[in-house]
Amino acid sequence: MPVDPPPSARPPGPRRPVPAQPGADLPSTAGSPGTAAAGTKVSGRSKPARHVAPSAAKSDPGSSAATRRARRSRIAAIVIVAVGVLVIGLATGFGTDPSAEPTVQAFLLDWQQQDYAGAGTLTTAAPKAVAADLSAAFAQVDATQLFLSMDSIVQHGGTAVASFTASIDLAEQGRVWAYHGQFGLRQINGAWKVEWAPSVIEPQLRPGDRLAVVTDFPSRASVLDAEGNPLQVDAPVYVLGVVPDSLAHPAVTARAFAAATGLEASQVLGQISAAPPREFLRLASLDPASYASLHSRLADVPGLAVKRAEERLFQAKATGLVGQVGGEIDPVLRADGAYYLPGTTVGLTGLEAAYQRQLIGTPTTEVVIVNSAGAQERVLARWTGAPGTPVHTTISGSVQDAALTALAGAPDSAEIVAVQSTTGQVLAVGQHQASGALPAAGPLDAKLTPGIAFTIVSAAALLATGLKTSSQISCENSFSVGGQTFTSAGTGELKPFSAEFADGCGTVFAGLSERLNASELARVAKEFGIGADWSQLQVPAFSGSVPSLGGEADVAAETIGQGKVQMSPLSMAMVAAAVDSGGWHTPQFIENPGDPATNAGTALDPGTLPALRSLMLDAVRSGAAHAADLPGAPVYGQVGLVRSGSGWTSWFVGFRGTIAFTVIETGKTAQLSAASLAGAFLSAMG
Repeated sequence: MPVDPPPSARPPGPRRPVPAQPGADLPSTAGSPGTAAAGTKVSGRSKPARHVAPSAAKSDPGSSAATRRARRSRIAAIVIVAVGVLVIGLATGFGTDPSAEPTVQAFLLDWQQQDYAGAGTLTTAAPKAVAADLSAAFAQVDATQLFLSMDSIVQHGGTAVASFTASIDLAEQGRVWAYHGQFGLRQINGAWKVEWAPSVIEPQLRPGDRLAVVTDFPSRASVLDAEGNPLQVDAPVYVLGVVPDSLAHPAVTARAFAAATGLEASQVLGQISAAPPREFLRLASLDPASYASLHSRLADVPGLAVKRAEERLFQAKATGLVGQVGGEIDPVLRADGAYYLPGTTVGLTGLEAAYQRQLIGTPTTEVVIVNSAGAQERVLARWTGAPGTPVHTTISGSVQDAALTALAGAPDSAEIVAVQSTTGQVLAVGQHQASGALPAAGPLDAKLTPGIAFTIVSAAALLATGLKTSSQISCENSFSVGGQTFTSAGTGELKPFSAEFADGCGTVFAGLSERLNASELARVAKEFGIGADWSQLQVPAFSGSVPSLGGEADVAAETIGQGKVQMSPLSMAMVAAAVDSGGWHTPQFIENPGDPATNAGTALDPGTLPALRSLMLDAVRSGAAHAADLPGAPVYGQVGLVRSGSGWTSWFVGFRGTIAFTVIETGKTAQLSAASLAGAFLSAMG
């Protein structure tokens, strides 16, 4: 029954413990006679130790029906009175024997309300010792709340046995541990006292034993390439931890560790107190950069041990897609209100963030008994966890490795994005940080000025107006459109349009822009998938932007990839893929065996595609993109060089076979060549 104080000790106003809510996360039983099975319903009233059953009334064949009914009514009344007298006798004691119930109620109430000293005065042991035991047990399971209800009392003269149900809210993942317990009582100088022993707290506890909570997180599941291999790689991890029994002052260690890492000291102390005392407790895992930044503060944490390990956790081959992972001390967990739990990891960006719940799995948690030697003896309750489920991507292991090989040899910062032209599947996302600054949003979502590389799109628009690749045009040193002057390294020599495209002459495109208006250029850009809705993709990605309104000067700037034109390396790779396959596709990051046509967009104008492809082929064979030319299968592409802030960005956008790709290289000078890096990438693929 719910625990109420005796009338003399009852506080003002109603106060009853709240039972565990239906659907609470209850453990599976683990063979412990004191462990409540999940879903056990706890009685709300005490049960009498003995029951009196009324004797069966003998029927009288000669009596009338009315007489029989009257006789049954008198017998029922007598039975009710008899049972009532018996129950009252059990509650108050027969004769002069007092009932043990008020003491049981008071003891359970004090225990539940954490008045451990008060509970101790109701036992046969020293109150301070009982208070210490009850307080320690609460801390040893890192409990947040305790609910107790009395089930029954069996009283025999000066002794009694009380049974109760305990329901404990653990800090571990919102677990609720419920079990049945019991304890003896005896009269001492006319007063009932609880016969104190560790088994009062939990039936299987013996002198020298303690409770502990063991939580085992499964390893975070991997993000896999298309062949099923992990994209995470083994990299250094600094494991911080303590052996609880070796700490002189656990609270001091907890406060110091919390101050250094931004955690809550009470939660850290809760984990230390609940852990098996003689085992290494892993408090946090740090990547090398985080450890270096915290090293001086961590050095002041008493009893803290640091172990260096190699784990697949903080580093991946395709970071721009896979994303980054944070550990237990990451501020993202605190901002989300997550309770500190050693072993927790959180996806911060990319697929790691998008599939956090799938990848992390759930931990296995056990409430155990640890003996005086520090050995685990029994499992009292167990919540079985589940491993995380891997995420299968479209990344090609061989293409990704080729991108990383090429990037490793780059003297400047660079990125490579490669896609399958016919499906839109993303095959490689590589990054290399060196002297130049990489786009903050990464190769998928960055909003960059593409420069002359965008002339793939504007050339398609010009060809649609009837312009021929053989049309003779001069590349002027400067050319004004709508009051704005555009410059190039041209000499004014007449050349076919194909040669001017190959050389990347900006003034030629500025002059030819007079054949277009803003809406016409925007319409052709849309046919390449630029501006398409990619909001349903698993990670943020930018499909590009070309304004549909603007004057002559605006259109001229946009034809050479400047003005308000913005593209990401991924969206430019999709432009090249559209030229290769004849139509654009929405990029695909996650392996999907469905029909590739389901993510296909509008087909490009088949009348201009052959000419557009020939322009890109000439640019690589004899133009500014020549550094990407290789023997064997032809390479198609276009280059661009853009001044951005205090640095430069070199572009190569093209395709070979059915693989389309973008390469960007950034640096502080214009001495960059994304085309050379593109050639290295293609060579690495073989």
